[in-house]
Amino acid sequence: MNTANGTDPNHAFRSGFVAILGAPNAGKSTLLNRLLGQKISITSKKPQTTRNRILGVVHRTGSQMVFLDTPGIHRAKNPLNARIVDAALSTLSEVDLVLLVVDSQTPDELSEQLLRDKLSQQRIPVLLALNKIDQVQRPALLSQIERWSGLSPFAAVVPISAKNGEQVDRLMDAMEAILPAGAPFFPPESVTDLPTRFIAAEMIREKAIRLTGQEIPYAVAVTIDSFKEDKKGALIRIHATIHVERDSQKGIVIGRQGAKLKQIGEAARQEIEKMLDTNVFLKLFVRVQKNWTRDTKALRKFGY
Repeated sequence: MNTANGTDPNHAFRSGFVAILGAPNAGKSTLLNRLLGQKISITSKKPQTTRNRILGVVHRTGSQMVFLDTPGIHRAKNPLNARIVDAALSTLSEVDLVLLVVDSQTPDELSEQLLRDKLSQQRIPVLLALNKIDQVQRPALLSQIERWSGLSPFAAVVPISAKNGEQVDRLMDAMEAILPAGAPFFPPESVTDLPTRFIAAEMIREKAIRLTGQEIPYAVAVTIDSFKEDKKGALIRIHATIHVERDSQKGIVIGRQGAKLKQIGEAARQEIEKMLDTNVFLKLFVRVQKNWTRDTKALRKFGY
């Protein structure tokens, strides 16, 4: 019997992969960051912020949970969104448990129905997390719990607030109880399998999304042109390009006399420095890649 990490020999160590699924803006990435105790997945109030599968590892005394944060499930209308949804649904073949995250404040009924249809075709246990309970009155929450409990045979239904951490420990306990017995998949120091360059690019994209208007988020991609250590690791020099689809969007990202680009760069630099725990020099460029969200070649180039 596995006694990894000093667990009680009378209780098997549990480990497994958990797919975090939900509609856009349900709070999946906020929840993953909360579970990990640090930020690896970018967040914003604008839908479709997450575009790639993000892996995060949570180490507990009696278990190791490997989470796959996925893009929001929705009815895709263009090639980029179709790839985003495919990336999310592809995780179902890899996991031991699905954590379905639902926005209890502002439900997305069309996307939630699509999710239920997809999950009904699987034999994987599904645990429901009703998120954003800090923004919902108790009678409305109880009504939602009753409604959802009658829709599918969930392994458990746990109301939570990913934002403030309410009931997240209870959610972790519920997931741990479902996972199979087994050895850890990752060493104790592992938090993610993502390259630092990828996370840095995502942090730049997050700031571009948050600091610009409604037109920009869906048209932004970020590539790292160079990532070099200087002064024996005391300084990291990063050159990155923000790609947009139209000249008008380039003007918005750069801003008057470069003010907006400077603001994006400063906010991103501070977050990257926090992640790397060292000084960072960040140089940003903006380039127009015409209609890249509809261009298969460009989608591959940007990692979608």
